[in-house]
Amino acid sequence: MKKYKYYLVFIVLSIGFLCSCSNDDNDMTPGNPVMEPKTEFTSAFFGDSLSFTIGVSDNVPLSILTANLYFGDEKVSETVIRTKTTGDYSGKIFIPYYKDVPDGVATLEFILMDTHLTSIRKTYDLPVSRPVFPYLILVTAGASYPMVPTGTPHEYAATETFPSTDLPAYIKTPLSGANGNEITFGWEEGEITQGVTGDIPFTSSKAGRYSVTFNTKTYQAAPFFELTVNGQKMSMVDKENFQIDMDLTPGQELTVEGIGNIAEWWIDSDFFKKTSDNKFTFVPISGKYRIMANTVLQYFRVEALNGNSPATLQPDGTGVIWVIGTNVGKPSVTKNEVGWNTDKALCMAPVGGKKYQLTVVGGQTISTASINFKFFHQKGWGGEFTTNLTTTSDVVFVGTGGDSGRDAGNLGLVSGKTLEEGSTYVFTVDVSGGISNVVLTVVKK
Repeated sequence: MKKYKYYLVFIVLSIGFLCSCSNDDNDMTPGNPVMEPKTEFTSAFFGDSLSFTIGVSDNVPLSILTANLYFGDEKVSETVIRTKTTGDYSGKIFIPYYKDVPDGVATLEFILMDTHLTSIRKTYDLPVSRPVFPYLILVTAGASYPMVPTGTPHEYAATETFPSTDLPAYIKTPLSGANGNEITFGWEEGEITQGVTGDIPFTSSKAGRYSVTFNTKTYQAAPFFELTVNGQKMSMVDKENFQIDMDLTPGQELTVEGIGNIAEWWIDSDFFKKTSDNKFTFVPISGKYRIMANTVLQYFRVEALNGNSPATLQPDGTGVIWVIGTNVGKPSVTKNEVGWNTDKALCMAPVGGKKYQLTVVGGQTISTASINFKFFHQKGWGGEFTTNLTTTSDVVFVGTGGDSGRDAGNLGLVSGKTLEEGSTYVFTVDVSGGISNVVLTVVKK
């Protein structure tokens, strides 16, 4: 009986405790948040960290104060401050610095919320403009140079006797006003952008004294090594690589401008037929292609595209085939072997009839004593030809794994055979018989 009374008392006390907690949790009396800005918001520059102080109060505990900045309908910056009690709270909100954004009026928004989820919102028009700097600083590995206004809006130039025609450098600004920040302009993903310090690959066509220019609004800069194909400018990926995407047709003439020693460049016969030093006709079937110029290896690399991405082999045999593996590489197997690096995969030329071609020269673009590469459906790992690829070649065999000497689908040289130094070999992959019945032919020319 005593035991029963003990349990009864414990249950009654527990119910009372839970009811008390429930009443506290359900006390959601509406709050009355109040904001009183202590800062006057008159104007700001792109790149500023705008300071603010807001007085806050409420009849219930406060939670957070949020500052938002909008360019039009887009929120571009946010600052969140934890608020607990009545008082003044200070913070900063960053005014982003973007390319090509015109001067205008941004919207500065403050939202105060209490623990009962009652909130109040106030907005202010904030005129913002691009700062006009007294100078910029061109920063190289060995020295810094002042860049002064040229008279063109937002354009600055450094004119010096620079140590080389190649001048990798980034650019930075001085602080602008009490709220200003140092802004850097550097190279990222093939273009100039703000907030990074990657070296911009400035290159002059002449040595000695020349000018480096930069526009802080448009991000246009000079000098750069400029290449064009049929009058269209190739985009600079870095100081060694340029590229352009083009719709091309068989026999279409291409004129390349901007390469002084183009007569010395290696030309891939799978994709181009040379008609003069800087004029070529296109060889493969019609489609969209990416032409890439490498100024160090001095050759044009071509890849077939689907939209803006490397094309792939389709189930019906159309598309393109890629080569990945060792003992092969363009323009030179010794200087630029593909290996098992999928970024360096070679695109076979689509020559029509669901056939794809790779032309190599013994000792130059393919090893003569041994080969070990294979054919893939894409520029990367995934679909590949294995047991569905056959050949009748008496020089090249298709591995089947096990004791064959090569993994399934990898190519090798028949025992006792080698490729002839200086001789041309055309590897053709024929998918016209279906994706499960692919035939490789190897012809010596």
